[in-house]
Amino acid sequence: MWPRVVEVMLGAWLLVSPFVFRGTPQVEAYVLPTVGAGVAIVAASLLSFWHRAAHARFVTLAASLWLMLHGYFSAVRPGPPPAQNELTVGMLLLLFAILPNETNQPPHPWRRPSR
Repeated sequence: MWPRVVEVMLGAWLLVSPFVFRGTPQVEAYVLPTVGAGVAIVAASLLSFWHRAAHARFVTLAASLWLMLHGYFSAVRPGPPPAQNELTVGMLLLLFAILPNETNQPPHPWRRPSR
């Protein structure tokens, strides 16, 4: 479940980052998408700790794709720091979202007791 913990931390960073980048150019255009994605990522990551909602991690996958697309197409290259933040965090979340919940466990066939 460690990938979900990292996703929660990155989601928390997304919630705090508009305050960190306050005063940078065009920051107003990035507040709502960044905070919205942060809330969705934290909620989905915490929900995926519940066994029945283990596939909630795919919400993080969708949110990371949204962040990357918004960060890339919202400004001229090189983008302002909030756009670069969305791109970087989106790529990191994309990497963690594809990892299964039980990454620290061996594969299911290996878990069976040998006879």
